[in-house]
Amino acid sequence: MAVSSISTVSHAAGTYPSANTMSPRVEQAAEGRALEEDTASTDDPKTTSASEESSSAEAGPKRADGTPMAPDEIRLLDQLKQNDREVRQHEMAHQTVGGAYAGGASYEYEVGPDGKRYAVAGEVPIDYGPVPNDPQATIEKMQTVIAAAMAPADPSPKDHQVAAQARQYLLEAKLEASMQRSEMEQARSNGAEATSSADESAANEQPSEEQAA
Repeated sequence: MAVSSISTVSHAAGTYPSANTMSPRVEQAAEGRALEEDTASTDDPKTTSASEESSSAEAGPKRADGTPMAPDEIRLLDQLKQNDREVRQHEMAHQTVGGAYAGGASYEYEVGPDGKRYAVAGEVPIDYGPVPNDPQATIEKMQTVIAAAMAPADPSPKDHQVAAQARQYLLEAKLEASMQRSEMEQARSNGAEATSSADESAANEQPSEEQAA
């Protein structure tokens, strides 16, 4: 503090206090200023901010060894957590809609700065093969497979590929089912015509038998 420099204002001995002496008024002012500076030092926002940052760092995410993470590590951890949620939701959508045709999910993991594993990729096996000799069952199955492949909010290229193949099987099954229906209708029509012809033949032969009698 520069309080002492204010007291050395005169060179006349006996009239003003010496350089090493303070008047009551000057001493009181000096004490007041010292108190203000001490208070300012206690309330210094920089000191308070540094203390809060230190406390926040202690309460924030920790590394695997228990030490506080750096800001870059915290951002990486947040991204890994978000990716993990999205990957699991994606695969769960496949499983839920795929039902009996969907298998269990498998994941690829990345270890975060906290030492924990987070899913970064995943897959669910889906049976999308046609049902042999049953086009109607194939139609129903492919409809389920297509819905399962496209169930996530953001289908992957592989999802689109499976859905496209299932649509192809679906079209083929519909064509086969249509052909089967046509054959069945034709067979029924042929059977009806044969029955009608037989009835006509029987009707034509009846008068001859009566004449002979």
